[in-house]
Amino acid sequence: MHITAKDLAALIPSGFTLGVATAAFQIEGALDEDGRGPAGWDGFASRPGAIVDGHSPAVSCDHYHRMPQDVALMKQLGVDSYRFSLAWPRIQPTGSGAVNRAGLDFYDRLLDELLANGISPMVTLYHWDTPKALDDAGGWMNRDTAYRLGEFAAIAADAFGDRVARWATINEPATVSTNGYTLGLHSPGEALMLNAFPTVHHQLLGHGLAVQALRAAGVPGEIGMTNVYSPMVPNSINPLDYISAGLMDLAQNRLYADPVLLGKYPDLIRAAKFFSSFEHPEEDMKLISQPLDFYGLNYYMPTKVAVGPGQGAVPASMAEAMGSDLSAMGNGGTPFHVETWPEADITSYGWPVKPEYMRVALKEMAERYPNLPPVIITEGGASFEDIIVRDKSTNIRFIPDERRLKYLSDHLEAALKATAPGGEAEAVDLRGYYVWSLMDNFEWSAGYNQPFGLLHVDFETLERTPKASYFWFQELLEERNLVAAADTAVANAAGPEPAVTEENDDDVTALGATA
Repeated sequence: MHITAKDLAALIPSGFTLGVATAAFQIEGALDEDGRGPAGWDGFASRPGAIVDGHSPAVSCDHYHRMPQDVALMKQLGVDSYRFSLAWPRIQPTGSGAVNRAGLDFYDRLLDELLANGISPMVTLYHWDTPKALDDAGGWMNRDTAYRLGEFAAIAADAFGDRVARWATINEPATVSTNGYTLGLHSPGEALMLNAFPTVHHQLLGHGLAVQALRAAGVPGEIGMTNVYSPMVPNSINPLDYISAGLMDLAQNRLYADPVLLGKYPDLIRAAKFFSSFEHPEEDMKLISQPLDFYGLNYYMPTKVAVGPGQGAVPASMAEAMGSDLSAMGNGGTPFHVETWPEADITSYGWPVKPEYMRVALKEMAERYPNLPPVIITEGGASFEDIIVRDKSTNIRFIPDERRLKYLSDHLEAALKATAPGGEAEAVDLRGYYVWSLMDNFEWSAGYNQPFGLLHVDFETLERTPKASYFWFQELLEERNLVAAADTAVANAAGPEPAVTEENDDDVTALGATA
């Protein structure tokens, strides 16, 4: 069971944003159309064995050609905002120099379509589709890529700055470094292990340069970044498990958040001789730690950590879902590993469903970062196998995805209660929650086998079918609007509060004294 949409709506504070999110490479398709240059992911996805079942992103959801239809479905859903990313190689084919007018035109049309339908745009500048020319020059191992992202931010600000309500500079640098450069599971497919650390700083520097460019352009929209956060939980009371969980926390959470929110890398990282590369010029750290209008948090699950290599770096179910055999990372290859949660439901990705740890994530952020800007949950969602039910009499298809619906309901409830007055993370100014994702899409190395969408996509016909979770989210938005309308009606009926003059103050004081 889960809380009703009506009761959940009553927990939503005024001004709280409810939205949906996607990423360009995962939904657009049209990889070789209208002047788009190749991305590193184009080539990586064509490598034998890189993507589950050899799935191709060439067409994906065909959003590039079906954008008006998709915006209409968002309008029908009733969302406040749509978070999407700009395809860097579609706008700047080589990652530097000339701009592709056709690429700009597509996002011009998208922004205008959103605004015409009352949907607020949130734009992510970089969601992993590095132009191939930059990847060929070293990608995020090359400091120059950070400057190219700053240049791209200036291009986007000039073209779209008047219509974008919120900007996220970069999405999940932790995932790019870990999966793309440390383990080789994502593009560019480099398994550099500890030698991948320069990618951390270069991405964060790129974020800082993008913020600088957006501010210089005077964009009216809010500016932030977004990163994944997973609370790290020791597998047992073994002190070595606690140490392992702490090290994992440093590597996956604090290594990326501390520089942005504290202006420095974690002390333990900087103290270790091996990590001397994290001593950087003061001007770099000032760029990285510029004040933000919001901090985006992508939350999906907690991580249970145990000392030693175990049977592999991650549980077998998770490795299988990613299409990668990570067993070689165990058996002496790693000092610690990720354990399962036997008591927990798991998603099709093998991720544990533990909504209570949403509260932990927010509480930890509040405790670690005393000057934390307003927070937005920029991604939250779950992949589950969907079963399509067809009514023979009407030929209407229905997808009863109760587990996804419950996941979203439970996690949003946990976030709202944690940050409400008296909650364990009440110091966090939580401003919104974006569901990942609007529609089923190309889920990176997992191909089309991990559906996260509120909309089912038939990847043969490209037909979109709303799932039960879509209708639940629609109901939640409607109930929220009813609560807001009722509050406004009550406020209007009461009328403006009478002005209190100095004379009235004196009269009140005098009467009180007499009494």
